[in-house]
Amino acid sequence: IGNGGMTTTEYRTHMSLWSLLAAPLLAGNDLNSASPEIMSILLNKEVIAIDQDPLGKQAKRVSKDGDLEVWARPLKGGAYAVGLFNRGASPAKVTAHWSDIGLHGSARVRDLWKHEDLGASAEAFSSDVPSHGVTLVKVESSR
Repeated sequence: IGNGGMTTTEYRTHMSLWSLLAAPLLAGNDLNSASPEIMSILLNKEVIAIDQDPLGKQAKRVSKDGDLEVWARPLKGGAYAVGLFNRGASPAKVTAHWSDIGLHGSARVRDLWKHEDLGASAEAFSSDVPSHGVTLVKVESSR
């Protein structure tokens, strides 16, 4: 992340996938010359917490529709990290259905890149995702 060749959106997507997969996080770029945008990606505490979750389970792809994919991983305490990915060349709406993840009923959603609670969503969550982008959320049952 930050070595050139990708957009900020693509770097955010890259970091999200690493975190969902519980991958080791290593910065291979020059931190002294990294832009504020790159540093905000590398230092996002909420995203790092997903990567470092003590349960240690990797995400699995739970749905795929062409270039649109949803990945989810269980977290310690019963929450889930969910990535809504758009691998396509145009922005698209991506939907995560709670039943695909293992949740039933309403769930609270928090956007981890925007640091914003999005409220409760019944049965599914949809997001407009930019080309080569991601919406990374933490989902907790409302029960």
